[in-house]
Amino acid sequence: MDNSIYLDEAREPLIIAEGWMKDGKDVAIATVVETWGSAPRPVGSHLIIDAEGNFHGSVSGGCVEGAVVSEAIDVIDSGKAKMLEFGVADETAWQVGLSCGGRIKVYVERLG
Repeated sequence: MDNSIYLDEAREPLIIAEGWMKDGKDVAIATVVETWGSAPRPVGSHLIIDAEGNFHGSVSGGCVEGAVVSEAIDVIDSGKAKMLEFGVADETAWQVGLSCGGRIKVYVERLG
């Protein structure tokens, strides 16, 4: 099995973040740091976000990206990293659509 495809897919958001930063954009990165149960994306998955709310990658297969993007814009503005947690036991998880039965922790930090 050729694992280079998966390596390139995992690195792609980081490469794009580097390009955005070279273009003068303020950028944050969200990384899945922990999962429990049925989680849509594995630990190490990345979502990059710029100050305008543009994003690339995924931390949840689409079900909590909107909430993560919103928090990432705050992180870009404040410079203070945040740990986010989503799961079915948390009412906000249902509001943002994480209904897969698992839980995820996402660390969001500003780059640069």
